[in-house]
Amino acid sequence: MKKFLRAYLESYTGLSHASWMLALVMFINRCGAMVLPFLGIYMTQELGLSLEKAGVVLSCFGLGAITGSFLGGLLSDKWGHFNTQITSLVLCTPPYFILPLFKTPELLGAGIFVLSVITETLRPANSVAIMYHSRPESLTKAFSLNRMALNLGFSIGPAIGGLLAAISFQLLFYGNGISAGLAALLFYFYFRNRKGRVVTAPKSEAPDAPVEKVISRSPYRDGPFLVFSLLCCFYSICFFQLLSTLPLYYRDVHHLSESGAGLVLASNGLAVVLLEMLLVHIAERKLGTRRAIVIGTLLCGLSYVLLNLCDAHWMLYFAMFVMSISEILAMPFMATVAVSRSSEQTKGAYMGLNALSFSIAHVFSPFLGTRIAAAYGFETLWWITGITIALVTLGMYFILKKL
Repeated sequence: MKKFLRAYLESYTGLSHASWMLALVMFINRCGAMVLPFLGIYMTQELGLSLEKAGVVLSCFGLGAITGSFLGGLLSDKWGHFNTQITSLVLCTPPYFILPLFKTPELLGAGIFVLSVITETLRPANSVAIMYHSRPESLTKAFSLNRMALNLGFSIGPAIGGLLAAISFQLLFYGNGISAGLAALLFYFYFRNRKGRVVTAPKSEAPDAPVEKVISRSPYRDGPFLVFSLLCCFYSICFFQLLSTLPLYYRDVHHLSESGAGLVLASNGLAVVLLEMLLVHIAERKLGTRRAIVIGTLLCGLSYVLLNLCDAHWMLYFAMFVMSISEILAMPFMATVAVSRSSEQTKGAYMGLNALSFSIAHVFSPFLGTRIAAAYGFETLWWITGITIALVTLGMYFILKKL
């Protein structure tokens, strides 16, 4: 027990004070993550839209995320990560208060698109800030801490969101707006005069971690990294069913209430909060980058297949736990790969492309997921997701050898 506690505490060592503050900002911002998980239910239940139309509106979030990710990478290199982040945090607050006024799919889709452009501009800039304000030897830990904070917020946000949705769906939007405003205030007053370090590619103790190198070319001309980003996109398309079709599955197949669905979703964030730093700490030493990503990717597909193997209520939580382990092992190391391929001049572009691969998934994940579920049922959707992930895992195994 003492050995376990020592390893758990060691997983938090070596992190800068600024890394902790970046994580706190993202925690407050993500505590307002109430709208997106319930947006599909809001549109089908409150507004009476069909499953297909709801999928189109959800895809508008992805289109905005693509634009925001590209814009965030560009602005981070040209304008600076601080200016990009504070602008995103401030500008995303008003749309949350306006969106409840939009009732048609056209207006709601346009509003979601604009909101997504603003919010997703934050991601590449935030990743660059993590690079600037963390020590080279603890970079993967810093990314993991930031993701842990996001997931802690995500565990709280849907749980509160489920309760608010039972009262009024409009309260979800207002809660998101207030949370974004608080995050903007904290970020501005802490980071406005703070300088970071000069960024170089990270060194890692992992046996097969990416080799330190300086690359000045554009990530869009980096062939192996483009293939890696494409595989990350396919992984994300499957993973982000978590935010679109899974809540609908909980309601339509298992007949959970909004608060019940919120608790299952919140268990994902809770598991990541409790385990991510420890598992990443162990994975860095025992697995290395390639094996951590491969195992994490494979577990994503397994989590969806499990839903078809048992329809008991407890399986929803177990499958979500498996999904959480997938997220812990795959996503932080995917970000580390992007950092290791970049140079001082291309850090924003590489992190922008990394974010872009996830943003594109926000388009195809709800669009494809809702259509497959409507036409063939959720069981077919989960089998297709599992097979897709198996192919992605195979691709990751080979491309990471070249990276």
